[in-house]
Amino acid sequence: MYKTGRQRYEKGGGAIFYPTEIEIEMETEAEEVLTVKSKGGRGKNKKIDKEGVAGKGVKTVKVVLRKALMCDVKSLYKLFSEYSKAGEMLPRSMSDIYTHLRDFYIAEIECETETGNENLNGNYSEKGSSGCEPEVIGACALAIVWENLAEIRSLAVKRPYTRKLIGTELIKKCIEEAKFFKITNIFALTYKPQFFQKSGFNVIDKSELPHKIWSDCINCVKFPDCDETAVMLKI
Repeated sequence: MYKTGRQRYEKGGGAIFYPTEIEIEMETEAEEVLTVKSKGGRGKNKKIDKEGVAGKGVKTVKVVLRKALMCDVKSLYKLFSEYSKAGEMLPRSMSDIYTHLRDFYIAEIECETETGNENLNGNYSEKGSSGCEPEVIGACALAIVWENLAEIRSLAVKRPYTRKLIGTELIKKCIEEAKFFKITNIFALTYKPQFFQKSGFNVIDKSELPHKIWSDCINCVKFPDCDETAVMLKI
């Protein structure tokens, strides 16, 4: 028997809501290579010659995956707006993000500080200890829509950080949460079914989904001629 509420929460799987970290590799900007050549003997002036540009380096960047907070709403709105303008996602208003904030996981790059932006209680603040603000680079939502059915929505990663498995890790967080709620069917409507298939999803016919899920599609400019592909994961 669990002695505390925290023990009941963790033993029941609630620890999945705690922030986790992953590391990604990013290319650094090219740097000019300078050499110093002596023009004369001791005490003479020196001449600096530019020999060229060094190849791009690679640095490791820490990414935190956590539940979204109020301070993330504006960053989420900006991220989703970029994708909706490109026609790759349904637009989401600021009001809609506030209403469904608890559905979201985000990926953020921490400030480069000694202690990061997490205090001793494990709570995250808007700014790091040095006053800098972490950058939200990705997001994904898990919405419960019907009995034993949830939907992955609004999966987006900033362009410079795509193809770094951030989207895959966000999907994993959503799957873990679905398991916590004993939900065994997770679906998504997407333009990139191949991406979801890498996480175990299978393409299905839209007619297999309950009519209730189409209520959010009424405001879409493509309704009722939806050109997204439905995918489903059974866990």
